[in-house]
Amino acid sequence: CSVEQLEQAASSGDYSEYWFASDLPKDGANRLEGYLYPDTYEFYEGMPAATAINKLLEVFHYRITAEMLEWQEESGYTMRQIVTIASMIEKEAANDTEQYTIASVIYNRLNKDWPLQIDSTTLYEYPDHEGAPTAEMLAKDSPYNTRISKGLPPSPICNPGITSIRAALQPSSTNYMYYALNTATGQHEFFTSADAFNAFVATQNYD
Repeated sequence: CSVEQLEQAASSGDYSEYWFASDLPKDGANRLEGYLYPDTYEFYEGMPAATAINKLLEVFHYRITAEMLEWQEESGYTMRQIVTIASMIEKEAANDTEQYTIASVIYNRLNKDWPLQIDSTTLYEYPDHEGAPTAEMLAKDSPYNTRISKGLPPSPICNPGITSIRAALQPSSTNYMYYALNTATGQHEFFTSADAFNAFVATQNYD
């Protein structure tokens, strides 16, 4: 099927049979963002777009276990909020070993009512942009600009895998409030203070 058919099916299809999609507004193709489970799939030529989308939603449904639903209930966050947090973890983590620590930073900042300051949320509104966000993007008054806006962005910003979802449900317990990419190792360094974070960032070349 075509991109147009997929977008039409995503924006207007009825997916209320799935508990996580029953109350999603029909406000555009990205309303299913976060629930189209990333995996390897086989599709038949000529398969209707809605059927193809259902395959992805069905896998998400079966990957969320009863235990994970209990964790979600205990967290005080809705499943949509958990998936939104997981999507940020997915975009930010350099590898699977970082996801639980990045999750801890997100929750630590939420608990202190600090802006998350995650640039991947800003970039979500600019899908064709390459590289770091521009100064103009970071100055935009938008709920996706978490440099300015507090709390979670309005929706997931990608479709997270199961490790990121689990990290959002069971984050590590840390005091970290900041992280930055170490360009030499390709992994993130974590910090408890702004001074240590800024001193490290000053040693990196992110251009």
